[in-house]
Amino acid sequence: MQLVIVESPAKAKTIEKYLGSDYRVLASYGHVRDLPPKDGSVNPDDGFAMEWENYADKAKQLKAITDLSKTADRLILATDPDREGEAISWHVQEVLRKRKALPKDVQRVTFNAITKQAVTEAMARPRELDTDLIDAYRARRALDYLVGFTLSPVLWRKLPGAKSAGRVQSVSLRLIVEREREIEAFRAQEYWSVTAAMEQDGTPFVARLIQWDGKKIDRLSIGAEGDALAAKKAVEDGRFSVQSVETKPAGRNPPPPFTTSTLQQEAARKLGFSADHTMRIAQQLYEDGAITYMRTDGVQMDHSAISAARLAVANRYDASYVPDKPRVYTSKAKNAQEAHEAIRPTDFGRDKVGSGDHARLYDLVWKRALASQMASARMERTTVDMADGTGRHVLRATGQVVLFPGYLALYEEGSDDSQDEDARRLPRMREGDAPAKKSVDAEQHFTQPPPRFSEASLVKRMEELGIGRPSTYASIIKTLKDRAYVRVEKNRFFAEESGRLVTAFLERFFEKYVAFDYTAELEEELDDVSGGRAQWQAVLEAFWRDFKPRTSEVMEQQPSAITAELDVFLAPYLFPDKADGSDPRLCPNCGEGKLALRGGKFGAFIACSNYPECKFTRRFAQPGGEGDEDTGPETLGNDPETGLPIERKSGRFGPYIQLGDGKEAKRASIPKDLPGDLDLEWALKLLSLPRTIGTHPESGEPIEAAIGRYGPYLKHAGKYARLQSTADVFETGMNAAVVKLAEAAANGGRPARGAAREPLKVLGAHPRTELELKLMEGRYGPYVTDGTTNATLPKTITPDALTLEEAAQLIDARAAAAPAPKKKKAAPKKAAKKPAAKKAAPKKAAAE
Repeated sequence: MQLVIVESPAKAKTIEKYLGSDYRVLASYGHVRDLPPKDGSVNPDDGFAMEWENYADKAKQLKAITDLSKTADRLILATDPDREGEAISWHVQEVLRKRKALPKDVQRVTFNAITKQAVTEAMARPRELDTDLIDAYRARRALDYLVGFTLSPVLWRKLPGAKSAGRVQSVSLRLIVEREREIEAFRAQEYWSVTAAMEQDGTPFVARLIQWDGKKIDRLSIGAEGDALAAKKAVEDGRFSVQSVETKPAGRNPPPPFTTSTLQQEAARKLGFSADHTMRIAQQLYEDGAITYMRTDGVQMDHSAISAARLAVANRYDASYVPDKPRVYTSKAKNAQEAHEAIRPTDFGRDKVGSGDHARLYDLVWKRALASQMASARMERTTVDMADGTGRHVLRATGQVVLFPGYLALYEEGSDDSQDEDARRLPRMREGDAPAKKSVDAEQHFTQPPPRFSEASLVKRMEELGIGRPSTYASIIKTLKDRAYVRVEKNRFFAEESGRLVTAFLERFFEKYVAFDYTAELEEELDDVSGGRAQWQAVLEAFWRDFKPRTSEVMEQQPSAITAELDVFLAPYLFPDKADGSDPRLCPNCGEGKLALRGGKFGAFIACSNYPECKFTRRFAQPGGEGDEDTGPETLGNDPETGLPIERKSGRFGPYIQLGDGKEAKRASIPKDLPGDLDLEWALKLLSLPRTIGTHPESGEPIEAAIGRYGPYLKHAGKYARLQSTADVFETGMNAAVVKLAEAAANGGRPARGAAREPLKVLGAHPRTELELKLMEGRYGPYVTDGTTNATLPKTITPDALTLEEAAQLIDARAAAAPAPKKKKAAPKKAAKKPAAKKAAPKKAAAE
């Protein structure tokens, strides 16, 4: 028996179909062990020795692998063809070695696609584990551990409210924060454009003023309304004729097939997917055998795939769309040692796979890969200059005509920038023509700040700078969101206060380690380890020699000294110069104190030096701003029962009400759906919560209404029901409360064991067997059934998009794959029972 180890059960299920009965395929479910999250897991004093610990939730799977490995003739490690895949194989091998269950014959195989041909060919070409890739994995893992477990404690102790720092995470955060600073420092500049709506031979077009009164005009030349109106009048009064027509041929070549980063960028632009979601869907498409491996830096395709793509183009269009020679692309990545093929379909004849997001992402991969082997687009760019009779005023119209679409007939790459006017269509014009002038407009504009990063533009920028590696971008972005260092609004990143403060702290005290150049250089050194050009412990030693003393030096400083340093470092941002020349640090509340950065239990803020007499505060990320300033607690009145003051305050989580002071003080958050000018009556209501509505008529238990972390709710005997608004907390009566609790229990409950479950959807009669097909929810996910055969839905098909024909095909495939029922052995004939001995008749009867 030969034991094959892969990462996921889906992958195991797929490749097991391609192997013979002598093979058993088990999944490791990803990594089986890691560095435990405690001090000492990496020991720099002992050659960076690492202490690995098995994941507790993998114990059952590891036991299954160990048991089969003991009886296997050969162990085949078939995890993914990259650094992480090599590491998983290494971990599995080491665990089995430690348990003395490692077969003598251990081999490593990799395949770029999960197809029968790829798997069969890989099995015929086994190799040893790649020690260079394993060393690179150990170096990266140790480096990330050392940074995290050395730098994060410094943040916790010196910067309250900070959560963590990371080697690549912090540098990526710096990109977002720096863009935020650029936007805030930006000062809009007014400018005007003058355009004329014109028409030639019935075709309308637009021309813009490029020369006025003999002077060339660029975008910012006309900066005042008066000048714009004067230029507009000059165009209105002039009679313009075509002075010159310049036509230039142009071509556009197709982009290469997707790499990991370009797939993430394009999926974000065109489909609105996050990087994390893109990689999750791509992983499932790969495991189902639809696309090649999706973690790659390479842009090249296999020769057989290129031939298949060219054939598919010829079948779909005509010979003119197929270039004379196959297109060969080369990677722009500095070191693409982990790259194999680009991401492409395993079968160019399949233009559709799955449904929902799986179908959309597959369509993107299929079109991009196919377009990469199509002919270039041919265009004609035209520029028409029109001058008035004096020759002092000139209008220009630009546009382009697509002569042959080429690859654009199938696919056009997305862009983060808006399209320019060159894409407009122009009528055919010749010198001397005098197009009709329909109207003239003078339009006011303002220069715009640089746009905030989207996931696509952030990934693109990280790749340009060499920060991290494409396979890690999704997890880095997810970490920044999870740490609440950034938020995403309308698909754009906004830096949160905590993220800005952490970045400032690292820039001031660990400038080298958040520098873009240094991070990129370190990535190159780690790539050198992957390529066998550097020794992993030497790279770690060079890093640790400078990093450890720096962290120790910062740890020795008092938090107050750290805050004072940050106050000076951030002064240009926190206290920008005022237009009137007044002191930007002067307290706007008392007019005497000086504003400065202060550290609190929940993070940094700006406060007046005259505290506690002056209680003016301002959020850290509100540089000289207005509207979010807090001049101190606002007294709403006194509690009628205790006589204590009730104050409205601002805290870490927003405004709240407080009754009394010290440990005995009672507090209540102010819900967002209440008016900003909260009065004493509402304050008393909030402080009175929870409110007891009454006793439940069936259980005798009390029903309470309150406001929690997730909003207003009802509570009864450990069960909950949501309320719509804060007002409902005080207005809901007994009858309504009982109904809401019953509805919540019905919606949240599960059917009792053994009870018949309702189908999610009745799909209709099977087109061939006429059995009714139903979509059901099972323990391991949705499945379809005809009452006899059950078929699990592949991850590439979403339940809502499942069609009757798809369901029928799943049932047919499952029925065909099912093993033939074994013939029951004839039950052995039971030996005939001996007749029971007749009982002797009673003597009395015999005498008769």
